[in-house]
Amino acid sequence: MSDAIKHECGIALVRLRKPLQYYIDKYGTPLYGIQRLYVLMEKQSNRGQDGAGVGNVKLDVSPGHRYISRYRSVENRPIVDIFNKINEKYKDVLRNNPDKFKDANWLQENVAYSGEVWLGHLRYGTHGKNEIENCHPMLRQSNWRSRNMLVAGNFNMTNAEELFHKLVKLGQHPKDLGDTVTVMEKIGHFLDEENQRVFDRFKGIYENPALSDIIEDNMDLPRVLHRACRDFDGGYAMAGVTGFGASFVVRDPAGIRPAYYWANDEVVIVASEKTAIKAAFNANYDDIKEVQPGNALIIDKHGEYNEFQIMKPLEKKSCSFERIYFSRGSDPQIYEERKKLGQLLIPQILEEINYDLENTVFSYIPNTAESAFFGMVEGLEQYLADWRLKRITEGNMSPEEIKKVLSFRPRIEKLVSKDVKLRTFITNDDERDEMVSHVYEMTYEVIRKGIDTVVLIDDSIVRGTTLEKSILKMIDRLGPKKVIIVSSAPQIRYPDCYGIDMSKMKEFVAFRAMLDLLKQNGIEYMKHEVYAQSVGALQTDNAYDENFVKQLYSKFTDEELSQKIAQIVTPENMKAEVSMIYQTVENLHKACPNHLGDWYFTGNYPTRGGNRVVNRAFVNFMEGKLVRAY
Repeated sequence: MSDAIKHECGIALVRLRKPLQYYIDKYGTPLYGIQRLYVLMEKQSNRGQDGAGVGNVKLDVSPGHRYISRYRSVENRPIVDIFNKINEKYKDVLRNNPDKFKDANWLQENVAYSGEVWLGHLRYGTHGKNEIENCHPMLRQSNWRSRNMLVAGNFNMTNAEELFHKLVKLGQHPKDLGDTVTVMEKIGHFLDEENQRVFDRFKGIYENPALSDIIEDNMDLPRVLHRACRDFDGGYAMAGVTGFGASFVVRDPAGIRPAYYWANDEVVIVASEKTAIKAAFNANYDDIKEVQPGNALIIDKHGEYNEFQIMKPLEKKSCSFERIYFSRGSDPQIYEERKKLGQLLIPQILEEINYDLENTVFSYIPNTAESAFFGMVEGLEQYLADWRLKRITEGNMSPEEIKKVLSFRPRIEKLVSKDVKLRTFITNDDERDEMVSHVYEMTYEVIRKGIDTVVLIDDSIVRGTTLEKSILKMIDRLGPKKVIIVSSAPQIRYPDCYGIDMSKMKEFVAFRAMLDLLKQNGIEYMKHEVYAQSVGALQTDNAYDENFVKQLYSKFTDEELSQKIAQIVTPENMKAEVSMIYQTVENLHKACPNHLGDWYFTGNYPTRGGNRVVNRAFVNFMEGKLVRAY
């Protein structure tokens, strides 16, 4: 993606199903769980570079011993920073008590991070400062083991303000307005109530300390999660660990945010991406399961696990951006889907170049568009195979002509390279634009000046800024006759409110194009009508019912918007002609049939809160407020 955006966070959970001594005896180290969690988190580091956190819970530790540990970091390499600190504790053991290094009982009484339940989190902050207090896991503490809880999640709530006020009505005094604390306290409130319910049921029958174990064995976590989550509106995959070791991962009813799990007789594993589980445990992809929408995976204190329906599922709308860009492309299904996205663009590309393959060079914007580029090339080869067959069977051709037809190949070059070492640290806007132009490097002398057309594929285009300020300027230096920018994703028109950092409408180049077209066609008054509708709906609490902004886009075809976007991103004094091709929503669904979440393209939000967010975002734009809408 040429325009970098922050996006979903990542979660990782490791539950050892046997006593720690088992892993020491089998694998020769007490670090088995630590090492597996490290791999899970490193393989998902693409999901969070603002910070990370790790929590650990020990099972059945005697009173007076610490049983919950947590590290969080916002250092440059937060995962490495955290695990270096954990490893130091074990190095101390080797230095000072080497004979105890493989004694599980001694370790669990004397060394932190020697528990059986591990929870990891990777943070990509869409809101709030990059401070350690904003990193997960969040910790809720109590002297009752069953009331303690670690929570980490990949989520955004559209109704965080409403949830906050519900907590206040319950008598709580939340320390923060953000949805992270609100969500944790909502779950924590019903965890407390469940503790009390079970306590009242068994008090008088059992005495402490046995009563504590009875409470833990009889708590109904599915009930807790149902009561907590029924008011949530948003996309979420949340993981939690109680102080007594019972764990959960709950997924939103529309399946917006991803969560996968895998288990054998030694471990239960949860992660945001399949490839992380594959890498950490060499699991078969077919054995890695998806937590179903509206369900919670519950792992009890004994290591037994099952899925429970917590909320009634909605129509499944898993985030398609996971497939286009966010998740690692090493997942075989994602890799094939990204190639399919490139392949399905071939008819539009051929029409735009007037089928002149001889004078066209195909390339891509590194690095995430590479898979779509491979698919585009495969599509070209399939077209040429059909073309060759038709040419040979339709006419009398000489051997030289047949040879020429058979040997013709599309011209494929790597025109753009990215210098990942260069940092645009300069604060002045003009100077920063100049520095951005040097982040990419060009391959010279492969384009025939004034003759060739360049087709350059990107996986998605959000703002168009890098195209305008950098890439198109540099491509123009190569001297092409025409440059065609191809996006393997449709036009991004609407804000996301379920995890991606795309909340301000004025930043979208498609939105800017629509506004220009309104003015150009003499119907600019429509935006004021939509503004009035949105304000009225927000004041009467009817903003959940309809996305009013869709009216504005409905006045123009996709092609009209693409042409206007091409004009917007074309730098001044550019010699080459510029055009834009976007993926269609229909083809997006063909390529990614199990991930139909497309609200940022279509405005069709999977929850009612999404409509409120887009209407609020438009009001913010009209009033010049540079804040997010949820």
